[in-house]
Amino acid sequence: MRVTLQYFDGCPNWQTTDAHLRRLRGEHEIEVDYELIDSIERAEEAEFRGSPTVLIEGVDPFADEEAPVGLACRIYQTDDGLSGSPTLRQLQDAVVSAVEGA
Repeated sequence: MRVTLQYFDGCPNWQTTDAHLRRLRGEHEIEVDYELIDSIERAEEAEFRGSPTVLIEGVDPFADEEAPVGLACRIYQTDDGLSGSPTLRQLQDAVVSAVEGA
């Protein structure tokens, strides 16, 4: 399964998401690609809704169509409140759901 981590350098939260994905690689057969979004033009082209964005087989399991496109840090709703990264559990659930849906 291919997972893409989209990010921009100005947002530190992508590193937390990256650490979670590295843990999941040990539990699931996933390959992680990294996509640096480095301009507003690239953000618009990719419909980038903030850093970090996780795409599982090209699909954003946390998609919010109301979120603006651009170079900004993304906010996720977690069981512990708002966070700059999805939790390990949220990512694991998204990977399992994608596997089951395949």
